[in-house]
Amino acid sequence: MLEDKSPQLTPISKLGEFGLIKHLTAHFPVMQDSTKVAVGDDAAVIDAGSSKMVISTDMLAEGVHFNLGYVPLKHLGYKAVAVNISDIAAMNATPTQILVSVAVSNRFPVEALEEIYSGIALACNRYHVDLIGGDTTSSNAGLVMSITAIGLQDENKIVKRTGAQENDLLVVTGDLGGAYMGLQILEREHSVYLANPDMQPEMEGYDYILERQLKPEARTDIRKKLEELDILPTAMIDVSDGLASEILHLSDQSKVGFHLYEEKIPMDSTMISTAEELNLNPAMAALNGGEDYELLFTISPSDFDKIKNHPDFTVIGHATAESSGNYLVASGSNQLIPLTAQGWDAFLNGE
Repeated sequence: MLEDKSPQLTPISKLGEFGLIKHLTAHFPVMQDSTKVAVGDDAAVIDAGSSKMVISTDMLAEGVHFNLGYVPLKHLGYKAVAVNISDIAAMNATPTQILVSVAVSNRFPVEALEEIYSGIALACNRYHVDLIGGDTTSSNAGLVMSITAIGLQDENKIVKRTGAQENDLLVVTGDLGGAYMGLQILEREHSVYLANPDMQPEMEGYDYILERQLKPEARTDIRKKLEELDILPTAMIDVSDGLASEILHLSDQSKVGFHLYEEKIPMDSTMISTAEELNLNPAMAALNGGEDYELLFTISPSDFDKIKNHPDFTVIGHATAESSGNYLVASGSNQLIPLTAQGWDAFLNGE
């Protein structure tokens, strides 16, 4: 009989809940002076000093937000942190701490959770945030992760969704639609694999959009760039559910309308060519795809000269009177097309 040389995996039951927490978090150093009590007590203690504390939380559920058929666990851990840090960046704040809660079924060994937490650790180092606590529990429905992100900022520098004024310029960072197109490639290749496991996935040439989907980055760099330009946005949001949806959020919260110019939407060449390959409209992918985690914000028209030639920013529209509504101005024809929220909704898309 051949000797079984496969690695022996550790059942979570061997460590127990508190042993598991200690095992997974033992190598997370404290990097922030404001972290007074981290993992191991009933609650974390954070000294905010003169700054205001900003807190956001998000949940990722297997089968709804991710498919472990093609999402590596390490990438999942990293992405779970990045998408929460993005919410802090959207408030113009500096991320400082996170809390991680995981519900997991018994089909996952300890080594699987180690992979997830290795991705979390990479993100903590990348964004210089401390892991200060969380929770673990069992699950009958696969893997569920919930992350709470905490940040700090002076009260007069915090940017909300409510401050946009009529005639303000609508600005977005980076490019849009890449994450959605990366998802289309992953879904396509996964379907091919399920139909024929001997088929090799065709991933060559899609590196950029695959990374946009599997390992997105929060735009924590934007706060400093805007500060250097002496610009404080009047309103801001991150692009998690699609550009159209986020514009409608800003419209609702700020009580203004928006005109978005299709020809101004920044799109990467790989994203465009992939969309055309799959017979999809690139602009629609940017409008409704989601998960780009770029920042969408408004600025006073007087700040246009400061931002107009900056490579990180694209002016894509302007605010109008609320009564004017929200429209996409079509390329070429200048036809006004009503903006509708067709982006990601977990409850609708999860059905």
